[in-house]
Amino acid sequence: MYRKTLSGLFVAICLTACGQSGGNTVDVETDVETEPVSETANFSWFEYTGADEQFAGSIGDDQYRNPILAGYYPDPSVVRVGADFYMVNSTFGFYPGVPVHHSRDLVNWTQLGNVIDRPDMMPFDRLHLGQTGIYAPTIEHKDGTFYMTTTCIACGGNFIVTAEDPAGPWSDPVWLPHLEGIDPSIFFDDDGRMFIVHQRTPPEKSFDAHSALYVMEVDPETFEQVSDDVMLVDGATEAPWHTEYIEGPHIYKVDGSYILSAPGGGTGYYHGQLVYRSDNVFGPYEPYPGNPVLTQFGLPDDRDNPVTATGHADIFDDGNGNWWAVFLATRVYDLDVPPQDPGRFHTGRETFLLPVTWQDGWPIILEPGEAVPAVAKKPDLPAGDVATPPTTGNFTVREEFDRDSLAPQWLFIRTPKAEWWQMEDGQLKLEPRAERVGAGAQPSFIGRRLQHMTATVETELSAMSQTPGDEAGLLAIQNSAHYYAFGIVVEENGERSIVLRRRGSTDEPAEGEVLAQSALSGDGPWQLRMEIDKGEIAFAYRSNGEDYAYLLDAGDSSVLTTAQAGGFTGAVAGMYTQRAP
Repeated sequence: MYRKTLSGLFVAICLTACGQSGGNTVDVETDVETEPVSETANFSWFEYTGADEQFAGSIGDDQYRNPILAGYYPDPSVVRVGADFYMVNSTFGFYPGVPVHHSRDLVNWTQLGNVIDRPDMMPFDRLHLGQTGIYAPTIEHKDGTFYMTTTCIACGGNFIVTAEDPAGPWSDPVWLPHLEGIDPSIFFDDDGRMFIVHQRTPPEKSFDAHSALYVMEVDPETFEQVSDDVMLVDGATEAPWHTEYIEGPHIYKVDGSYILSAPGGGTGYYHGQLVYRSDNVFGPYEPYPGNPVLTQFGLPDDRDNPVTATGHADIFDDGNGNWWAVFLATRVYDLDVPPQDPGRFHTGRETFLLPVTWQDGWPIILEPGEAVPAVAKKPDLPAGDVATPPTTGNFTVREEFDRDSLAPQWLFIRTPKAEWWQMEDGQLKLEPRAERVGAGAQPSFIGRRLQHMTATVETELSAMSQTPGDEAGLLAIQNSAHYYAFGIVVEENGERSIVLRRRGSTDEPAEGEVLAQSALSGDGPWQLRMEIDKGEIAFAYRSNGEDYAYLLDAGDSSVLTTAQAGGFTGAVAGMYTQRAP
């Protein structure tokens, strides 16, 4: 799916590592080793506030905001079933994997659950959070069954799961060892035949960024290969647009023609959506002369509120004869970086929505030279329920931990194999464990996506371990080598101090660098707060209702950006604890 425009990662990582491998809440019951939780870090509540300039002010009742899913929700794919729309997104090395959202109006989206929600479904152990794991998923529906297909880089290759209800449960993965490459997408033809279109490296590679699109017919019951794997588009073909790193393909049948749509140019500055057309599913396909049908490449870098890296689009009809596209893009606060990167941002690749117009049988998402609108006209569909929690705009959400289990929006770093958390008496209790954030393991951390350039994250730590060296507090992370940890540490003499650590590269120690530390008095509860405002970040604390004191009031937030960390996710912030080494 993603390419070296950001991290130097290319399809070779898949070809060397992708060998075959054998609802409504975050389900971690299957094969989870349950142990009594003791000496926990107890969090009374967690509050998130987003306040972006772009989202300020009101909009009309007939308008919606872009992005429709703010924060790290890349690679959207949508299927319509009657009047209902279902969307999935990629999640890389975070767990649960592949969120499933539902909407009736394409504007308000509510998460139903996650596809990968059982620890034994997918081996996420030791994965790089932002470069490996779940790549671009696609969702389809036929005859009462939902199909989700995707790639898990470095943990098994390509696979399909199915479900009768998109909220789950989903089946165990059916691995596709006969399918090379990445980004598989299912296409059902009118006669019921099933095809998988995908990206792979051609037999003779001309340059590092050379990839191609292929399609094969598979058995609709077993998913076994039926036809040859046929090349449809060679990314080395000379064209007046970017075909390097061509990937993420979809096939649609519209008015008897097969439309092949795929992004090219990598997922950075040159990202754009390309379309091709044929009378036969196996081709040959002719390119649209006006490609790309969606890009922000070439727009002035000094434009207001720039959106970059548009692509990885999926198009669909809304049941009323109108067509729409969901696609990923990035809102950046600084474009002053090399053109190989789409700019500085910590919110990740977000999901945007735009109408599709058909011109001479070609689907056009955005005319050349047009900027992605921040506000657009709503689809002509019945109003849906307001999204809870909100997925876009400025908002505040507060979690009181008064449910029986975690809501589906919460994320873990890789897959938990033991149940080291409890929700009890209105508190989230995390067990301090030896697994460290910077060690590539599965630490005691539960977080949520940062959805705004300007955001405040706050929590109350009501109690924690008495063991010297234990630590608990707030963590903001892009990957194991790029994070901020802001927590309370138990000293050898039993006293406590507040400490801020930052890790900014793989060359630094796993524990990172201590930026500031101060002694604490009293037994709490303590409130910890992280404030991020584009390129700046601050950390404050207090106890017993006192005024907040800043341990760091104007730090550099770039450690949380993709420009520095690499990879393809956004920052995630939440609560953590860890045991003394």
